[in-house]
Amino acid sequence: MNAITPVKVTPIDTASRWQAELNLGLVNTARGTVLRRCRHKGPLYVQKPFYPEGRELAHLYLLHPPGGMVSGDDLKINVETASHAQALVTTPGAGRVYRARPDRSLQKQQIKLKVGAHSSLEWLPLENIIFPDACTELSIDIELEEAASVIFWEITCLGLQASNEPFDRGQVDQRLQLYRQERLKLREVLRLQPESNRLMQSRAGLNGCSVNGLMVAGPFLPDSDTEELMEQLRACCDDAAELAGISLNDEFIQVRYLGNCSEAARLLFTRCWKLIRPKLLGRDGCEPRIWAT
Repeated sequence: MNAITPVKVTPIDTASRWQAELNLGLVNTARGTVLRRCRHKGPLYVQKPFYPEGRELAHLYLLHPPGGMVSGDDLKINVETASHAQALVTTPGAGRVYRARPDRSLQKQQIKLKVGAHSSLEWLPLENIIFPDACTELSIDIELEEAASVIFWEITCLGLQASNEPFDRGQVDQRLQLYRQERLKLREVLRLQPESNRLMQSRAGLNGCSVNGLMVAGPFLPDSDTEELMEQLRACCDDAAELAGISLNDEFIQVRYLGNCSEAARLLFTRCWKLIRPKLLGRDGCEPRIWAT
């Protein structure tokens, strides 16, 4: 009988992996919008609410102390605004998805935003930086109840252009789904695997650009007068140094950016946000203080 050669198994380092979750619930009270529920597991936190616009609208800053995701990380973020609550959520710095380990275990981030009846939620994080050879799934699900409003943006930087390290290997799966009163209104899917497809270089894809962004705002109902707003947004896109465009898809305005500068994308979206906000939410643009630091 042949002897069985023992197989050496390399242990997987689980100490540097995080299964993290953040669950936030905001409600409208006599004292304005308050953070009634704040539960977290692992390294996901939120600072106390700030009220630069008054007690009716809370500004929240999400904190992820590790600064990025490694192989095996699974981050879950759930934000819910109850009826008539108003909230703006942002981040103090860019998110990062680091190079994957040899085992290629996924780096996952799942975001769920539920906006209650007659409430509003603005989701305005800084950019995500996807390192070369990352292996990630990023998903966002938005649910709007009756008369709820949302302004959302996502900016993705592929590779490390300043270090001349393009995203030429790895895998990125991104998905956005937006529901209004349980009806699917918007679904976006982006799957990149530069070693096996040419979507990043194709003119029908990203055309060799390293930064893409999407901003969504609404709903704007059929009786809304959006013609002047759309013209102002088109002017913003025309002034952009790189490719940008505006469309009204059913009840939702979409602004898109494709270029090579995350700062240019964020500045464009901020200008558009300041135009959209008064029309949709009845508020002037008030940038979170953390953006100035």
